[in-house]
Amino acid sequence: MKSSTKVGMLIFLVLLLDQAIKIGVKTHMEYGSEIHILGLDWALLHFVENNGMAFGWDLGGEYGKLALSLFRIAAVIFLIIFIRQLIQEKIRFGVLASFGLILAGALGNIIDSAFYGLIFSPSYYHGGVATLFPAEGGYAGFLHGKVVDMLYFPIWQGVYPAWLPLLGGKDYFFFKPVFNIADVSITVGVLNILIFQRDFFRYYQKEETTPSAIIPAAVENNPDLPEAPDLNNPPNNPQ
Repeated sequence: MKSSTKVGMLIFLVLLLDQAIKIGVKTHMEYGSEIHILGLDWALLHFVENNGMAFGWDLGGEYGKLALSLFRIAAVIFLIIFIRQLIQEKIRFGVLASFGLILAGALGNIIDSAFYGLIFSPSYYHGGVATLFPAEGGYAGFLHGKVVDMLYFPIWQGVYPAWLPLLGGKDYFFFKPVFNIADVSITVGVLNILIFQRDFFRYYQKEETTPSAIIPAAVENNPDLPEAPDLNNPPNNPQ
């Protein structure tokens, strides 16, 4: 199977899983409601929405939202071009898969931002579940939709020691952000490159070689070659 086909299938499967879960949560859960995963207290489906940054972070204002959406689109275009170049250069699949995961995650959140405002009714606390393709139209315009988050893992909870500067006595949570499959895909792709594919960066750090470096090496490895002339002290021309 071609590398391009494998990467395409990986991107499609991540997008399918990401969008299936988001649409299911949006149309079956009220905003802020929770469902325990496998009955665990520290693993939850917790429905929230944000304006588009990973792990629930926000970039305020309408212009901030639009700027973030346009930046995502530009990043996706760059990634598509870059991945095509890597495929042509026959880079190993581990690197291609990593960038494919990053691209899939970016596309997943772009779909929310671009289209969810057009196809869903708004979600409110205790306001019932959202409707897909409501008769009155969606809750926002193109590129102004909100990203659906639902994965929440508050594994450790407690209070910082009183003696700790600034944080003493305050509550802490790990892991507090709420995120989605697209965020996971981006994070896994980046970590895989940084941890397991580090030699990929050396591929683009080829040492420059000059004739002055090549000639001595060639002479050293081939003693039968004639000695290179000394250009600083040229021999006298015979009369």
